[in-house]
Amino acid sequence: MRELPRKLSVEELAALFEGRTRFVEQLAELDDPLGRARALARTLSPEEQKAVLDAHPAIGATQLSARSAAEQGGDSVPELAELNRRYEQRFGFRFVVFVNGRPKRELVPILEARLERTPAEELATALDELVAIAEDRWQRS
Repeated sequence: MRELPRKLSVEELAALFEGRTRFVEQLAELDDPLGRARALARTLSPEEQKAVLDAHPAIGATQLSARSAAEQGGDSVPELAELNRRYEQRFGFRFVVFVNGRPKRELVPILEARLERTPAEELATALDELVAIAEDRWQRS
């Protein structure tokens, strides 16, 4: 397993978080950026938090980075599109989950359960999941 770095560039972090956002730029200025990412994410404004989440591709999307496509696998689950739409309508940001090699079919009940949560709970969970994805990507790279 690869150790977490003391410093990462904006470009390296943008690849881990699927885009260059203010959050990524702030992380690049820190020692131990992945170790401090959750704490920093909590200090962002709601709009900045949503921007970080919206940079990540939707589960089941067809336009994915090579890394996301490999993580999400190739199976097709038609109901994900409708669940993603409902999620974004309810919360105002993209559903993010650490897939961790699970088939998309296993994500349907997770997404359904998360639709029942409060916006504050869901925002915190989505940000935690996003950081878990970035940490896993770093360790696998």
